[in-house]
Parts: sequence; structure tokens; C-alpha cells
Amino acid sequence: MNAKHKTVFIAFSSQKGGVGKSTFTTLVASTMHYRLGYNVVVFDADFPQYSLMKMKARDLAMVMENEALKKLAYKQFTTINKKAYPIIHHKADIVLEAAHEFLSTSIVPVDVIFFDLPGTVNTPGILKALAGMHHIFTPITADRLVMESTLIFTQLLQEVIMKKGETSIETINLFWNQVDGRESTPLYNIYKQLIEQLGLSLMQSHIKNSTRFRKESEVDSKTFFRSTLMPPDERLMKACQLDLFMNEFLKIIQL
Repeated sequence: MNAKHKTVFIAFSSQKGGVGKSTFTTLVASTMHYRLGYNVVVFDADFPQYSLMKMKARDLAMVMENEALKKLAYKQFTTINKKAYPIIHHKADIVLEAAHEFLSTSIVPVDVIFFDLPGTVNTPGILKALAGMHHIFTPITADRLVMESTLIFTQLLQEVIMKKGETSIETINLFWNQVDGRESTPLYNIYKQLIEQLGLSLMQSHIKNSTRFRKESEVDSKTFFRSTLMPPDERLMKACQLDLFMNEFLKIIQL
């Protein structure tokens, strides 16, 4: 493999379950791999649920059962002439070694490896895995408990990992998820000030609340949103402002 080719390691990471780590990993990985032409690999280290491995099995089964989706998938794979991105599972304590080993044997140059890591700092090896990332993205919601646990977690990352100096981390980015248009803006402004005071980085993009994030693709559906085999439908991306998030995300990781 070309030694000059740099592979970027990225994790959507949070201390709070249910904020969408696995969902964003899938949405962004699928957009980059199937629509933007990058080569992507995903490591699922979220033991024991391994939800991305399960999602891929469900996605494959669903495409086989639905003629419209089967046609869409066939058309895509013949157009881009590229296989689905691999999803490989390993526990967090050895996932970095496994990723480096994968890269050393990969025939195809890999642009990005996404890591779906466990949501608790107590997991063995989790801090070491996080220290090996180039960029960490943390979804947050304007909820007191989510904010408290997220801010403690991000400060811990900054203090424990960044100060030790044994880290690859270039950026840690918080971003608003599940934003409800009816929610009061003052609340967001208060949190924004707090985030700035702590010296943390907050993205401009706001991901709007959408039932799509909580839904698996339906068997009778004619479009994809959250899928490991296809990119999210562009109209659905616009509706929740995922398109704006992607633009900002790509600027941050500077591939």
C-alpha cells in the first residue's frame, strides 16, 4: 500500500446512550463511500450489541425482500462499481491494532476508518481507542443530563488524553442533534456560552429532529435513509439539514 496515503480515524462518540452515535456513523460513512467517492471502512467496537454488524445483516435481508430497493441497490453498485464498505467487529481494547493491521494488508487505499465505540468511559481500552482518533464528533441535545455527561466526558478527553501528549486527536467537535424548531433559542444560547467557556468546539450545523433517525428502513420503502448499503436519500438529508452538516464535517477532517 502507498505509504504516503493517510487514513483518517474518526469516531462519533458520546457518554450518553441513545444520542445517535451508530446512526451518524452509518449516515456519514454511507454518504462518503457511496456518494462522494471515498473508500471507507467501519470498525464496530460497541460490544456486546455490535449494532452496526446487525444493521448490515438487516439491510441485506431487506434489499432481498424489496424489489424497488433491490433495483436501487443494483443500479448503485453497477454505477459506482464498488463494493459495500466492510464492517468489522473487535472489542475496544484491541480495535486500534486491528485497524492498523487491516490497513497494512488492504489493497485498496482507505480514506477514512469510522469507529463505533462503546458509550462508557469504564469500558476497557476505550480511552486508548479514543486517543487514537484524529477527529471525534459528539452529538448533543439540549437536555440537562445529556449536556452534563457530555461536558464531563469531553473535558475528561481534553484533560486526560490531550495533556498526556500521547494522542492523535486533532479536533473534538460537539454538534446539536435532534433540534426541535419549536424549542426556545435562549436555552441553546446558554449552552453555547457554556461550551465556549470550557474551550470546547461547537459546530455551526444543527441536525433537525426527524422520525427517520429512529426508524429502520421499512420493507415497503422506496428510499433509503439510514443504510449500510446505500447513501441517505438527498431530499431526506436536506429535510433534517444533514447536507449542511456533511459540508462542515468535510471541512473539519480536510481529506
